[in-house]
Amino acid sequence: MINSLPDQTAQDFSSEVVETAMTQAPKWTYVCRVAEIVPNTGVCAKVGSSQVAVFRLVSPSGEDEGIFALDNHDPRSGANVLSRGMVGDVAGEIVVASPVYKNHFCLNTGRCLEDESWSVQPYAVRVSDDGMILVREA
Repeated sequence: MINSLPDQTAQDFSSEVVETAMTQAPKWTYVCRVAEIVPNTGVCAKVGSSQVAVFRLVSPSGEDEGIFALDNHDPRSGANVLSRGMVGDVAGEIVVASPVYKNHFCLNTGRCLEDESWSVQPYAVRVSDDGMILVREA
């Protein structure tokens, strides 16, 4: 027999698949409203069991340029401080500079520009229609 599943009805199997899919669906955590983050700064939020740095970037003309999220943990210093870092642009990449040793981490990928052996986890972010920031658990 090719099918190695135990004998079960189609109804039993389909409800099992739906239950498994629901328990494995990504979890989104509400952080705050976009307006609650001062432009071009970050805040720290607990997402699942992780500390996550969430940044709001705004252009000089005042237009929102995006919300980004990374691990708050600086791998070089071992401190949870990236949400307090300065955001900017280095060689065309949007980065946050760690307030401890000033290493730059790309807000899109989490890669450290000075030493690629260091990196931080980036997180998926979405903003609801009413301006609420949600971060997906890793």
